[in-house]
Amino acid sequence: MSLSIRNQIPGTVTSVTAGEAMSAVKVRLVGGQDITAAITTDAVKDLGIAEGTAVKALVKSTEISLATTRVEGISIRNQIAGTVTDVATGGAMGSVKVDVEGGELTAAITKDAVEALALAAGSPVVALIKSTEISLSV
Repeated sequence: MSLSIRNQIPGTVTSVTAGEAMSAVKVRLVGGQDITAAITTDAVKDLGIAEGTAVKALVKSTEISLATTRVEGISIRNQIAGTVTDVATGGAMGSVKVDVEGGELTAAITKDAVEALALAAGSPVVALIKSTEISLSV
């Protein structure tokens, strides 16, 4: 199956905390970063996700926010450090490619945000991703 989601980073499930409707799945990405995906408990069962399962973390580029440093006092727990490799802007939006250990992420953010953060190749950034915006494939 082909997907339009370009952000796909492989990893291994390190734990599953199941709830009645939703489960928190912790994943160690190939670069060593830990993330949490909040997916339905039915999906965990249907996909056979358990500790040790190889997965791919999938994130739409529109669901990635960028910061110039780690952010404290925020409910977003997935904060992945990286370095900007490319910035392309149009009239309103920008596409920012970020090299992270184990792969690359692309964030679609406003042109105003690109300018306000002074993003350019070589800039250190932190990709912020809500756990509910991460999908998993096996």
